[in-house]
Amino acid sequence: MRPPVEGRNRRARGREIAIGGFARIDRDRPRRTGIPEVILGEGKSVDQLAGILEGLHARGVGALVSRPTAAQRRHFLGLRATGTRVTSLAGGRVLRLAGPLGGRYADGTVAILAAGTSDVGFAEEARAVLTELGIRVVTAYDVGVAGLHRLTTALARTERNRPASYIVFAGREGALPTVVAGLVRAPVVGVPTSIGYGRGGGGHAALNAMLQSCSPIAVFNIDAAVPAALFTAQRFARPRPRRAGGRARKGRGVSEPING
Repeated sequence: MRPPVEGRNRRARGREIAIGGFARIDRDRPRRTGIPEVILGEGKSVDQLAGILEGLHARGVGALVSRPTAAQRRHFLGLRATGTRVTSLAGGRVLRLAGPLGGRYADGTVAILAAGTSDVGFAEEARAVLTELGIRVVTAYDVGVAGLHRLTTALARTERNRPASYIVFAGREGALPTVVAGLVRAPVVGVPTSIGYGRGGGGHAALNAMLQSCSPIAVFNIDAAVPAALFTAQRFARPRPRRAGGRARKGRGVSEPING
C-alpha cells in the first residue's frame, strides 16, 4: 500500500535541503545515481554560494564546488581560519567543503591523461573530484600525439596499474583519446579542451574529431572535466547498505603521477 500523498511529500522534502528561496540541494542523489551533486560556482553570487555552503555545513554535509569565481575563492579561503572549512583543489578550480559527500565506491583506478601542459588544469579538475570521492587516480601529462614516444612510455607505466577507465584531455586537433582507445583495453572518455586557436579553435575542432573517432570512445563537452569525472565515478559506485547506520567509505583516494 502506497503512503498517503502527504507522507510522500514529506519524504521528498527530506531528500533535499532548501537554502533560502534560491537553492534546493539534492541530498538523495548519491543513493539514486551513486554520485553526489556538485555545486556550480559560476553564475552564483558570493552570498548565494555562502548560504548554500553554510546550510550544508550546519547539517554536517560536505560538498564540491566547481568553477568558483575569483570573488568566491577570496571569500571562502579568507574565512577558512574561522571554521568555514573550505579548501582549494586543482589550483582553485574546485572548492571542497569538509564533510561526507555521500557515495561509496569500490576499489579501482582511473588513469587521467593530458595531451599538453595547457590541458593539465582541466585534468586536475577531474583528478580532484575522483580523489575526493575516494577513487585512486594515476596521471600522465604532456603525452600528446606530437611526441608518440612519450605516450607509449606513459601507457606502459599506466597499464601496470590496470586502470578500469581512462579520461583523456586534448585540445587543438583532439587526436589523443582516439589513439589511446586503440591501444588500451579499458574504456576511454575523451574531453576536448578549449586550447587552440584559428579555424576550429576554442575546442571545436577537438570536439568534432573526437565525435568522429574510429576507436570507440565516450565524448564530453568542451572543458567538461567534472561531468566526465562523475560519469567515470559511476563505474565504481556501490549501493548504500540496507542497514541503518551504514557508512560511506572514509578517506581520500590516492593520486599518483605516472610521468615524473
